[in-house]
Amino acid sequence: MKLHRAGYLITLKLLIVALVLLIIANFVIEDATTRYITYALIAITYVALVSFFRKPKRYVTIQDNAILSSVDGKVVVIEETFEKECLKERCIQVSVFMNVNNVHINWYPVNGKVQYVQHHDGHFKKAYLPKSSELNENTTILIERPDGKKVVMRQIAGAVARRIVTYATPGCEARQDLEAGFIKFGSRVDLFLPLDTKIKVKLGDRTRGSQTVIGYFAQ
Repeated sequence: MKLHRAGYLITLKLLIVALVLLIIANFVIEDATTRYITYALIAITYVALVSFFRKPKRYVTIQDNAILSSVDGKVVVIEETFEKECLKERCIQVSVFMNVNNVHINWYPVNGKVQYVQHHDGHFKKAYLPKSSELNENTTILIERPDGKKVVMRQIAGAVARRIVTYATPGCEARQDLEAGFIKFGSRVDLFLPLDTKIKVKLGDRTRGSQTVIGYFAQ
């Protein structure tokens, strides 16, 4: 398993904590069986936490006319809405919820150039709730394709996720095989797409980041 760069520091800190706990257990717990069970629980917990930062090897097929899922997860919203932050127009919102077991990397859904990046402080309510898009801590990324079509990608923190990492910066290249960011310990990503987009997923579908086609732009 390859470790994602977003996890380098935190996994090192967790390793130190785990080692300290093992040393304490070694000196404090006299019963051998209880001590070994404690060792196992500490090790299992550490491995589980490290797995949140795994980076799978994925081969991405660039598809200029397709919108790919930004994350692994479950489709929880498909609806027409008004995106008021930067598009300022009606569009189709597709939201994918990531639980703690999903890969937490966020990929760009389309190819183009990043025109706008803005982080917003907020709450940490459950990310699958409809209002989490507006109320929770989030980062909005606006991508403009070479043909002028625009897509908004919004990273949303959840009840467990407390740290949004965004690699996107205004003016940088957006490409479907590049990482836009990382959200630690579960969350949600909303995509805001043109109204004439041909959506290919339905509610409840499972997606894989950089692999699953969310929809196609109208020709």
